[in-house]
Amino acid sequence: MGFLVSFSFFFLALMINQSTVVGQTTAESVLEFPKNDIRDVRSVMIQSGFSSSNVIQDDITTIALSRKNAVVGYTFPFSHCVPGEAYNCTTIHYNNGMTEYYEDWISP
Repeated sequence: MGFLVSFSFFFLALMINQSTVVGQTTAESVLEFPKNDIRDVRSVMIQSGFSSSNVIQDDITTIALSRKNAVVGYTFPFSHCVPGEAYNCTTIHYNNGMTEYYEDWISP
């Protein structure tokens, strides 16, 4: 009887330990996603008007790398964009070493 009680305690302790680990890693992965950093970079790119000027692209890349430790950039037009339309098509790229994010942005 003592063996069964000891085994059940061991089993319960193991289950509680595993549930704590799963909850912790899930919470860490949510915290690691840089949602606000991506929003900030995206808004700066949109405010700049996605200028094709290399100076503006280099400034955005340099500032993001120095302040957020992230490599960002944008290219246009992306492959799904129809040439000659009245809107701009741009692909936004964000990579901070842990999170890689791509977005195809089409201006209204």
